Amino acid sequence: MSIIEDVREAVIAIPAGAVASYGDIGKRIGVGPRQVGRAMSLLDDSVPWWRVVHADGTPASCHDGRAPGLLNDDGTPMFGARVDMTRARQRWAP
Repeated sequence: MSIIEDVREAVIAIPAGAVASYGDIGKRIGVGPRQVGRAMSLLDDSVPWWRVVHADGTPASCHDGRAPGLLNDDGTPMFGARVDMTRARQRWAP
């Protein structure tokens, strides 16, 4: 399987209300966070890209800044504009 396919599978496995960091995905599939980011940029919009955030809980800034709204719609625990990583990660087992 390619890195892109591995990233796709990992991201699709993140349920609504949960998140993973680029590093979490990388650890799960055995690559670095930058490789995850590159692969994410090649995925289509059917993949819930907004559920992959920076390690500090900052959502992605791509896609016209829609990530915070989509995370909110998912019921993701937030602290202002950042994801509550402790609570949101518990909902996804890397």
